[in-house]
Amino acid sequence: MDEASTNVVSKGPVGFVGRIPVRNLWLLMLYASNLVRYLKDNRHSVEESPDELPDLIAELLSAAVHRRLRRNLTLGYRQSRTILSRIRGRVDILGTERKLLLARGRLECVFDELVYDTPRNRYILAALLKLSGNVQSTQLGGRCRTLATIMRRMGVSSEKPSREHLSLNQYGRHDAEDRRLMELSALAFELALPTEEAGFRDLPSPLKEKEYVQKLYEKAVAGFYRNYLLHTQWNVMAGRTFGWNWTERSQGIEKILPIMKTDIEIINPSSQQHIIIDTKFTEIVEKGRFNEARLKSKHIYQIYAYIRSKELQGDPMSMNSTGILLYPSIGTTIDESVVIQGHRFRYATLDLAASPVSIRQQLITLFDTSTPPSP
Repeated sequence: MDEASTNVVSKGPVGFVGRIPVRNLWLLMLYASNLVRYLKDNRHSVEESPDELPDLIAELLSAAVHRRLRRNLTLGYRQSRTILSRIRGRVDILGTERKLLLARGRLECVFDELVYDTPRNRYILAALLKLSGNVQSTQLGGRCRTLATIMRRMGVSSEKPSREHLSLNQYGRHDAEDRRLMELSALAFELALPTEEAGFRDLPSPLKEKEYVQKLYEKAVAGFYRNYLLHTQWNVMAGRTFGWNWTERSQGIEKILPIMKTDIEIINPSSQQHIIIDTKFTEIVEKGRFNEARLKSKHIYQIYAYIRSKELQGDPMSMNSTGILLYPSIGTTIDESVVIQGHRFRYATLDLAASPVSIRQQLITLFDTSTPPSP
């Protein structure tokens, strides 16, 4: 795959990353996010027009914030320090004496008070402000700014909380609505895609940009199958680690032998089917010794090691696993397979220059043809 320039934009289908249309990166972002489960009947229309994703997130977030404001925002405790004429909370004796407050009938008190200015609410407010400048609809942008103004008047600060503050955020059993608000807000801050057009900020290097798109590609494939196979007997797991299936080992080998980590595993316990998908953000073939096109041997060895290391005698599913290497491509399609020692290995491409509908169908076909019906 080609590397792109070092610019980032935050709205609209304004160019390409390498030769990948930006609107298809919006599609990958849709699949990689949790947004699909909020779409319901709108999912197919968004898949056909993924460049409308920022407006969709803004619409969902603004509607959720509006509902939350009708019931009041979640309150939180903040420690305050104030000079008062009566005791509230605890008295800071040192501060009171140093400022000679007793002679004036005053005390320096430290107490907790309920406020709307919590990290959770500040994060939601910051997301509204970000989306207000990213959406294509002026009406939707105005709605986001209006909601942000209401939250400011309630005392919520516009300053986006740090990761450290957000990490302390804990949800109770009655915080389902707030959890949804935070998930939608998080999506607002992910709406920055590399492009060859001029953007609002620069990435540090083309390498960082390629890593961003590579991770997005991997998460998108996992997210697509997780939602496509929802409410079925298939389980989709991403980023599973496992060790080697050894029978004996030396004393220190465990410390230096690397663990293995699969990109995507799809398992159906009832039909005893198991698929391992490893995504590679590179060309599917390379030039061989005599300038002929060859699959990359290191990738073949990797997926072979994953499949064979999971074999367990007496476990039919592990003895009949399928391994898939899935590469992105531009305008070309390769789909080849071979059975080695009872396991099917498949080497396929996903054409990211195709239409969003075609990309979805390619992923569906890849899965359907990799899971023949049980005998």
